[in-house]
Amino acid sequence: MSRPPDRRPDSLPDSRSNRFAGSPSGSSSGSAFNSAPDSVTKGVYLRGEAAVKATGAAASPCGHFISFEGIDGAGKSTHLSALAEAFRARHREVLVTREPGGTALAEQLRALFLQHEMDALTEALLVFAGRRDHLNTVIAPALARGAVVICDRFSDATFAYQGGGRGFDQAVLAQLEAWVQHDASAPGGLRQPELTLWFDLAPAVAAARRAAARPPDRLEREDSAFFERVRAAYAQRAALATSRFVRIDADQPAAAVWAQVQAAVLARLPL
Repeated sequence: MSRPPDRRPDSLPDSRSNRFAGSPSGSSSGSAFNSAPDSVTKGVYLRGEAAVKATGAAASPCGHFISFEGIDGAGKSTHLSALAEAFRARHREVLVTREPGGTALAEQLRALFLQHEMDALTEALLVFAGRRDHLNTVIAPALARGAVVICDRFSDATFAYQGGGRGFDQAVLAQLEAWVQHDASAPGGLRQPELTLWFDLAPAVAAARRAAARPPDRLEREDSAFFERVRAAYAQRAALATSRFVRIDADQPAAAVWAQVQAAVLARLPL
């Protein structure tokens, strides 16, 4: 299935409006990250590293950290891009990034993660090592200067894929999370997204979308039982963090999914 045309949502004229207008065009597709050429990856997902050093955008007094979660094929990328454009239309600085990845070092670790067979602990250590660099050099500085940070996956994905899918010890993951995401300035001393949009979709539907879009990577070749466990782990994380999680029913037309996204953002974030 080809990716829908890149259409930017109509923007808010000013902050007095109470909604984001417009919607992505076409049906939801799988993530384009794995299939993007290097020039696109470096130009879009590593630009945040450069923006930490120099940015022309006016800083806002309040930064926001939003994560998009869900299995590949749920349509995260389509709506992540639309949300970024909606915030930019409100004259906000927006940092779009991803995990694994987001910095030069973390992108190298991502390549190792996706290309080489390894056990669940090795996967988790690679991901958390990249996350530490990502937080320190990109995410935390962006939030400090008032940017809106939109990240395709964060630590919830590690608990879902390595903890749920692989069946790895959740206590070990929680300890790694506590070490890597420690931030005295964050609520509870742990840096987490302010809002997590979980794109929930049946694994069979997601698999069909991915198959029509691109060849699978190492994780995407896992069987349906693996992705059922990943989905269940996401549901468990959502139940434990209701203040930041919003479930998005991704088995809907793109316009209906976008409506859920904008409703969640407007309800949860002070814009």
